[in-house]
Amino acid sequence: MSLILEELFEIHGFKPNEGQREAITSLNGPLFLMAGPGSGKTRVLLWRVVNMLVFHDVQPEKIFLSTFTEKAAKQLQDGLQSILGTVTNKTGKPFDLSKMYVGTIHSLCQRIISDRRFIPDRSRVKIPVLIDELEQYFLINSTMFWGKVQELLHIDEENFRSELKTYYEARSSSKHNSAQSLISIFNRFSEENLTAEDIKIRAKSINGEVLEKIAVLYGWYRDFLFGRNQVDFSLLQQKALQTLLQSEHVTEIFEHIIIDEYQDTNKIQEQLIFRLAKGYKNLCVVGDDDQALYRFRGATVENFVQFPQRCNKYLGVSPKEIKLNINYRSKKQIVKTYTSFIDQIDWQREDGTGYYRLHNKNIQPHNQEEDISVVTSTTGTYDEVAKEIAEFTKTLIDEKKVADPNQIAFLFPALKNNSKARTMKHALEKAGLKVYAPRAGRFLDVEEAKALFGLYLHILGKPNREEYGGAYSDYHDWMENSMSFAKELMEHDERLARFVELKKEELSECRNDYIRLLDTVDKKGWTLKDSYDPKVHKRDLLNTSGISLKARKGLGTTVLDKIAEEKSKEGKPFSLQYILNRATSLDWSILDLFYRICGFAYFSQMFKLAEDGTDEGPICNLSMLSDYLARFLEQGGSIITGAVLIEGGLVANFFGRYVYGLYQLGESEYEDDETPFPKGRIPFLTIHQSKGLEFPYVIVGSLEKRNSIPKNEEIIRKVVTDDAEPLHRVPEFDAMRLFYVALSRAEKMLILASPRGKGIKTHKAFKQLFEEKRYKTLPDLNVTELPTVSIKHEDIPKIYSYTGDYLLYLKCPRNYMAFKKYGFVPSRSQTMLFGNLVHKTIEDLHNKIISLRG
Repeated sequence: MSLILEELFEIHGFKPNEGQREAITSLNGPLFLMAGPGSGKTRVLLWRVVNMLVFHDVQPEKIFLSTFTEKAAKQLQDGLQSILGTVTNKTGKPFDLSKMYVGTIHSLCQRIISDRRFIPDRSRVKIPVLIDELEQYFLINSTMFWGKVQELLHIDEENFRSELKTYYEARSSSKHNSAQSLISIFNRFSEENLTAEDIKIRAKSINGEVLEKIAVLYGWYRDFLFGRNQVDFSLLQQKALQTLLQSEHVTEIFEHIIIDEYQDTNKIQEQLIFRLAKGYKNLCVVGDDDQALYRFRGATVENFVQFPQRCNKYLGVSPKEIKLNINYRSKKQIVKTYTSFIDQIDWQREDGTGYYRLHNKNIQPHNQEEDISVVTSTTGTYDEVAKEIAEFTKTLIDEKKVADPNQIAFLFPALKNNSKARTMKHALEKAGLKVYAPRAGRFLDVEEAKALFGLYLHILGKPNREEYGGAYSDYHDWMENSMSFAKELMEHDERLARFVELKKEELSECRNDYIRLLDTVDKKGWTLKDSYDPKVHKRDLLNTSGISLKARKGLGTTVLDKIAEEKSKEGKPFSLQYILNRATSLDWSILDLFYRICGFAYFSQMFKLAEDGTDEGPICNLSMLSDYLARFLEQGGSIITGAVLIEGGLVANFFGRYVYGLYQLGESEYEDDETPFPKGRIPFLTIHQSKGLEFPYVIVGSLEKRNSIPKNEEIIRKVVTDDAEPLHRVPEFDAMRLFYVALSRAEKMLILASPRGKGIKTHKAFKQLFEEKRYKTLPDLNVTELPTVSIKHEDIPKIYSYTGDYLLYLKCPRNYMAFKKYGFVPSRSQTMLFGNLVHKTIEDLHNKIISLRG
């Protein structure tokens, strides 16, 4: 049966406008797609790929589709499977998307490095291990790194930290702050694809002594990771680019390259993208320069603004330009507000040759209703404004104008140490409303974190309090407060108290067994490095006085003895250290302990609240905690043995290093992953976190943005000379883009907090806007006349693996809810080593044959 695109549109209820249709059907040559807020760009990308696969016979493996987040990638994959399922039902033609490249640029870089199509002889390459931001922090904040500082720079560590403080104009020269400064500039160097030598040469030419020292450390850091076959997120892109530069055939691998959120790409990503597109030249970039928020991560808005010129430079051809300028999200007054706001400053270039942003976008609202959809608070102190907004919010919920409180979002330029956010949160809570704001303070201060880590402190023990002040002292105060909180829980739950005592006894027994076995080893004149021989060692170890039955069993059966003898014959004997660890290891890990604790009343009721839709806030916090504990295990803390317990090794590693690191880092305000919006709670987000999202009601809680030139941007401009926005205008431009994103998130109503008084500052563009628009205030609204908002269903359906998901649900609905819906990290994973080995061997043979054909 034949099928046409129009018929497929109709089946799925999609009626594209003229610009959308042109973008979907324009497949030949480069395409410059300017997509304003709420313009349906995700659906356009989805249908563009459908058009390629179904009506132009493009093979899935010939498509490279990059999204800004994994959530967006999953949404596109689900949509593709849904629409292609319709095509298969109509035509009988199946589609296999497993080989299609779709994901974030970082995940696609990982695939490029491991994909043998990019290797000249298709040989196997050793895939570098990716370290995340937390592991990167622990490396740069380690004693080993700071020892290297003294060795390489011939300067005392404290003196160098003092130099960094002056150079960065920072408040503190602490090890934590210094590590953060170095990490951020190392990442920028990698994103600019600079070598340490490049930076040193430039630093010498401008007498930049501190910059030269930073370059030396960057060179060591890069070499250290590469020597261990590791990369961070920024260096991962360098590795991928190196792979692409090995041979010319890589330019013909992808027939179509599609890059979403192109305004947030950096220099090395631009080089990667143009390299991949060099062959077919079918490069489609999608974005909005007015929503460019990621300069601090090296994003270069000029990549998008100057795309036509750069396309000519790298591909030798001009792109077709299409505007997606109809907003389907927001009411008319909201659209008029954010389009007027962005024009409140002068974007013209100093030489008069153009603008620093794309001009004349002519964004139009699809909804032409003239009703009020933008209001401000009445002027007053921030306490008065917060109270007024809280009362309005409560009335909205009480009058059932929203289906759930999570449809009302509060946005702030920043949440950390933000007094306005705290005041607003307290006002809402005083009105009896629940707020979800894990980043408004330190995440470890939420009750769920204090309860869990308080119990861990009771079980594992607490590090000794040294005579230090500052963050270290604050951290010990937090631990003591957490222990007090956990003690109260145990006083109300005898079963929980008994469980904690049992775990403490297990740890004590494990520690004592190890000490006693170690004593036997010493008395017999053995060392822990000695090769284990059951005939020589086992009897004496079993005769160790006072060891537990568990330790005796751990020393092994005759089966283990035979294995040990075989290993010795092979020249790979067990060591005595291994045998002692085996005898004194626990059958639970730090993450297993989390799931056992979740069975007690205080925690289990959080699952019940989520199940009945009352309050999902606590379970979302528990999910985040499971992720943190899993990341600790990934860093080598999976098995608890007597060896790690003696002399407080486990406590020092877990509480003295890892949790202390989390405490100092706080929680990132720039999350890219799917942000939870728990039912029953009002979400507080940074404007960065809100990007790409939409809410029926949006309250912008602060119209103030401190203007300062980012230090890393200042440093990079000393090393790299590009046609970029003037450094002195960067703070102004970035603030305008930030608030533009905030204003364009609202669907039904936008509320702007407008306080006055001592210490209150309002961005000048808002002052001008208020004078021009004369907005109504909250008391002017009659809430009962506002439209009722229902739960919104996704335009693009989610796809489930029906067999796997259904069987998991049947096994345990609560288990399904925790792992599938809320993203809890499983405590144990099993790897089929033999099957994996066979698969790799077959893959090697397959690629060798292809290589020989070539």
